[in-house]
Amino acid sequence: MSPIHHTAAMGLLSSSSATILVALVLMSFFYVRSWLRMQRASANAIPGWRLASFLFGMSLVWAALGSPLVAYDHDLLTVHMIQHLLLMTFAPALILLGEPLLAFWHGLPRFGKIVLGPLFRRPLVQRFAHILSRPALCWSVSALTLVGWHVPALFTLGMHSEVWHCVEQASFLGAGFLFWAPVIQPWPGVSMGPQWSTLLYLFLATLPCDILSGFLLFSDRVAYPMYFSMPRHFGFSVLEDQQCAAALMWTCVTLVYLVPAAILSTRLLSPRSFSRGDLVQSELRGGAASQRDSQRLEIV
Repeated sequence: MSPIHHTAAMGLLSSSSATILVALVLMSFFYVRSWLRMQRASANAIPGWRLASFLFGMSLVWAALGSPLVAYDHDLLTVHMIQHLLLMTFAPALILLGEPLLAFWHGLPRFGKIVLGPLFRRPLVQRFAHILSRPALCWSVSALTLVGWHVPALFTLGMHSEVWHCVEQASFLGAGFLFWAPVIQPWPGVSMGPQWSTLLYLFLATLPCDILSGFLLFSDRVAYPMYFSMPRHFGFSVLEDQQCAAALMWTCVTLVYLVPAAILSTRLLSPRSFSRGDLVQSELRGGAASQRDSQRLEIV
């Protein structure tokens, strides 16, 4: 990247960082306001740890898109990989654990619920949501997004064009939400199959990452020659930077996927505690649904 283009990119990043920060703060404020409103109605609506999870996830989105980390994005593949991990692996999972749709729905004014309620109940919308939440589709989209953007031609396109770079980052975040939806099953989603199928889903999800990271880690050639023209930081050579990025992705993805797999395995091996957890989850969903229905009755 030329010095002139680099300076222009830094100016664009500073303005976009401010926009991203404002958008994230507004969404977090609306979520917290809705959460407080739900707490006044029912103390068990959304636990406090889910609030903390949502806010932490939003802060990770800012760290990936608007923090000083972005300044090294075009210089180091390791930093570029950290951004991808934050956008696709960490932030979406934490945000979905916060039950954002449930909070945002209860935070809508009555007029918004009157307008959106019939729209969401339309068969076409429900059918589209059902198709979009299928594990096979979610896995395919996430795998294609991960592998596709690391093909050298697409990778170089994203690094040389700010527009395509934004498309790349948005696709990582969107694919992350799709990937984690069948695992976390946030409101108003429902289970798409037996619990053991989620373990298979998580195992299969590690395969594209293992193949990509293994190729980058054990290759003795630089996959992205454009980094030869970038300034070096922290004493890393281009090949060492590539190996560090691959090792980071391999380790983080494996450990993160291992957490829900271990939780699900424990539940499957402990039928009594698992059924009790299912009962609590169903009560929470049922309480939220009854609260929504009561609001609809008030509107009518």
